[in-house]
Amino acid sequence: MQAMILAAGFGTRLLPHTLLRPKPLFPILNRPLLLLTISRLRNSGFDRIVVNCHHLGEQIVDLLHGMAGVTVLLEETILGTGGGLRGALPHLHDAPLLVTNGDIYHDFDFRRLYAGHRERGNRVSLAVHDYPRFNTVRVEAGRGVTDIGTSGENCLAFTGLHVIDPEVLEDIAPGRYSCILDRYRRMLALGEEIAAVRVEGYWTDMGTAEDYLALHGGLLTGAIPRWPELGGNVATPFLSGAGTRMEAEPEWEDWCCLGDVEIGTDVHLARVVAWDGVRIASGRRMADVLLSA
Repeated sequence: MQAMILAAGFGTRLLPHTLLRPKPLFPILNRPLLLLTISRLRNSGFDRIVVNCHHLGEQIVDLLHGMAGVTVLLEETILGTGGGLRGALPHLHDAPLLVTNGDIYHDFDFRRLYAGHRERGNRVSLAVHDYPRFNTVRVEAGRGVTDIGTSGENCLAFTGLHVIDPEVLEDIAPGRYSCILDRYRRMLALGEEIAAVRVEGYWTDMGTAEDYLALHGGLLTGAIPRWPELGGNVATPFLSGAGTRMEAEPEWEDWCCLGDVEIGTDVHLARVVAWDGVRIASGRRMADVLLSA
């Protein structure tokens, strides 16, 4: 089975943190989300994975260099979801392609979505769920997706997960920016049915620092399901990297996730995520914050 991870976006809502790392490389419990997603796909049976990148793309290229079964496509200019998928076409087999955004964490079943697409026979299957903040896909019983980019009754949110037959990409102009949803709108206008697969469970796109912190809080306290790839249950809501150096034990509150950091004395931390290399000076009181540098 083959899959593609879209990992080229700028992550502007997460500035200034995305000046340091592309969003798919943001760590989840101290492990890059992109590596976790690749592991999850492999554990679901996907042995051919394509990853596109652009913003700080060299970091992704370096991280995935030499990884068996993974092809990395560095875009000189950003091509969007449609252009990125079109650029992958020469690297794909003649078989359905599962597509996932590189910045989402969810507990949906990749294998089940892929198998359902093959059984239905549609050329495109969109995974949708009820998420009022993003409910812009109209779904009607017996007809699947009937409109994209709308609102109101019978509207659900596109999860960023879809399965497509690669031939759908042939009508996208190569080397040019485009949105895959525009291609799907053209298909609907021509009367072609797009399947809507309703999924239930946890989902976040880590679109803001608040979303990113909430994901960590849920994972550390057990409120959010943890991927097996994250290594089982955490015994404490306070996680720190093996290379962390503390002048004195901080005063913890609620939960915290620290990479390999340095911590001074008389420090109080509440609901903090800190990346590798961060220095927390003595006397600091910090709460509800992402520390990236």
